[in-house]
Amino acid sequence: MSNDPGLGLEEMDAPDRDGPEQVVERSASDLEAVFDVPVRISVVLGRTRIPVSNLLKMDVGTVVELDRQVGEAVEIFVNERLVARGEIVLVENRLGVTMTEIVKAG
Repeated sequence: MSNDPGLGLEEMDAPDRDGPEQVVERSASDLEAVFDVPVRISVVLGRTRIPVSNLLKMDVGTVVELDRQVGEAVEIFVNERLVARGEIVLVENRLGVTMTEIVKAG
């Protein structure tokens, strides 16, 4: 260890925390670099646990009971991260999801 104390923490240049904060305006064009990045969106309708023996007995038309009921919120994941909850909707004979709640990162 040298005898030269160098700079102490209080002597280092640090941003002034008491000064005014700069507000930076952002727009959608700031994100253009990521517009074409593919992401995986998944919607979880429900879950269940069954023994492998029952799984092997399944056939076309088998009904699997899930832990959710009609009308309950579904979970929406982006790249396996929960981002929202929503409801299933039917649009022109196709299933879709409408977001009802954005989940804050925690």
